[in-house]
Amino acid sequence: MYSGALANVSFCVLASGSSGNAALLATDQTRILIDAGLSMRELGRRLALIGKDWGDIDAILITHEHSDHVAALPVLARSEKVRAPIYLTRLTAPAIDWGEGQPRLETFQAGAEFRIGDIDVTSFSIPHDAIDPVAFCFEAGGVRIGVVTDLGYIPVSIKYHLRRTDLLLLESNHDLDMLKVGPYPWSIKQRVMSRVGHLSNLGMSEYLMEDFDSSTAHLVLGHLSEQNNHPEIVRLFASQALEERGLRTHLSIAEQRNPSEVFRF
Repeated sequence: MYSGALANVSFCVLASGSSGNAALLATDQTRILIDAGLSMRELGRRLALIGKDWGDIDAILITHEHSDHVAALPVLARSEKVRAPIYLTRLTAPAIDWGEGQPRLETFQAGAEFRIGDIDVTSFSIPHDAIDPVAFCFEAGGVRIGVVTDLGYIPVSIKYHLRRTDLLLLESNHDLDMLKVGPYPWSIKQRVMSRVGHLSNLGMSEYLMEDFDSSTAHLVLGHLSEQNNHPEIVRLFASQALEERGLRTHLSIAEQRNPSEVFRF
């Protein structure tokens, strides 16, 4: 789905981690907020840090119903400051407690392709313990960006979708050794390590070694567990994998408390 003429495209991870997730994808014409896992006030503050406000947002796109991805949604749906419709799957929409009022929803089937402004969106199902979780690839002006977190492993179907990305935001949630000796109850550890849990540093590095597209210019690793991971461990796993393949991909680690750099194309 190539959307035609060249456009200025930018991407920023506003927050990434177990306490809240959000990112902003923008062209000259269209601005999409991907997930809304912080409070509306905090999201507004982080948007302001990159020169945006709620009036700039044209659409809010949701991956799944877990609170670290939708915490602000009920408030956003009622706010007069936010005119943007909320895009989410037909099965995810009823799983969110919207409170009073009628949210402005645009529902779609997981796997659907659609357009928001001048941005082409491809959704695809991911293995996670939510009702109908999806990840996304976006194309605008010849630029392709993938946003894939909250998945227990990377099946072949997802590897297919992640080809030809210029930037990929990928989960690297936990270090297996840290998780095993960490403070979580065993039942939670089993859930995190399962095939519908979260991607480990090892799972991430294996993907980089075996299937990561060598043409991807920027790799952003995110959704790091504050209890069971550390940014420098993630960086070491990723750097070793990229070096072994001889790749010079620009590597970034997304943070929970601060926005990432603004990537521009």
